[in-house]
Amino acid sequence: MRSVGFTALASVALSACALKGDVRRVEQEVQQLRAEMARADSARADFLDLTFQQMIALQRQILDSLDAQDRRLTRYSGTVLSDMTEIQRQLMQIQELTGQSQARLAEMQRRLDQRDLPPVAIGAGGTGPTTAALPAGAPSPDELYDMAIQQLDRGSPQTARTAFRLLLDQYPTHPLAPDAQFHIGASWDGIDSDSAAVAYQLVVDDHSESARAPTALYRLGLIAEQRGDMEGARVYYERVVTGYPRSDAAELARAKLNRNR
Repeated sequence: MRSVGFTALASVALSACALKGDVRRVEQEVQQLRAEMARADSARADFLDLTFQQMIALQRQILDSLDAQDRRLTRYSGTVLSDMTEIQRQLMQIQELTGQSQARLAEMQRRLDQRDLPPVAIGAGGTGPTTAALPAGAPSPDELYDMAIQQLDRGSPQTARTAFRLLLDQYPTHPLAPDAQFHIGASWDGIDSDSAAVAYQLVVDDHSESARAPTALYRLGLIAEQRGDMEGARVYYERVVTGYPRSDAAELARAKLNRNR
């Protein structure tokens, strides 16, 4: 009977020891879990802090970039405004110059229309005519030609053509007449091929002995070629080669003929 009681007590004691060990083990596991959680929380906090700092830095970079772009746009806007102002000023000057030139041409035309040409002067010994004296205020051929060239250079072909035609009307036999007629054709290049062709043909017909004639023929060949009229172009090029063999235009025409064979 005593042995039975002793066994029961021993069993209870062993159970108690086992229970305490389990409790300590559980406590250790809980402490370990808490430590891991603390480390995880610390790592998470560090990560969030790093991410926040990175976001702040990125935001600063974006703001700095936007600020720099804003400054560049401000400078660019100022430059564009200044350039536009300068362009407008130059356009006004061009319009003013063009208006002055047109007014001057109109005045020249009026004077020429109203003038009465004096009789042709007779040269010494009565051998032949010399240049007729011009009334005061009448434009000279050189003045008309220079004005027309200036208008071409300024991008005013219409005003230039007016001056060239005035020169041709009033001084058809002047040495500058072939140049004036040629430049009328050149002023139509790339704009109106029909008008250009008519002007160049007049150079060939009225000033065949001038240095402009072979170039005018060559230009007529180019116009024909651009229209797809290869046979007509060949005829013009051959006329340049046969009629003006030593001209610069003849070299260009020969190259065209050789290429199109």
